[in-house]
Amino acid sequence: MSCGEPHETDCREVLAEVYLYLDLECGEERRTLIRHHLEECGPCLQEYGIEQEVKALVARCCGNETAPEKLRERLRLRLTELVVFETTESRELAD
Repeated sequence: MSCGEPHETDCREVLAEVYLYLDLECGEERRTLIRHHLEECGPCLQEYGIEQEVKALVARCCGNETAPEKLRERLRLRLTELVVFETTESRELAD
């Protein structure tokens, strides 16, 4: 996904890291870059809002349970694969 506007941080990078951002699992410098990007990029902000809602829904449904670390890592890997696949597929369709 890209809004077509030039940004300091690429839209694809921001969306690939949105869960790390939401979970406070990235460094402060990276959080600042992502936050700045979200403030200026409407399409990414909308996608971030959707991801934030999904995270809140899962939290409500699962209560205070914590997923095992191996499961969390597998989910992160799968989400990254999906973002890369969607990005590659979008590029191929554009060509």
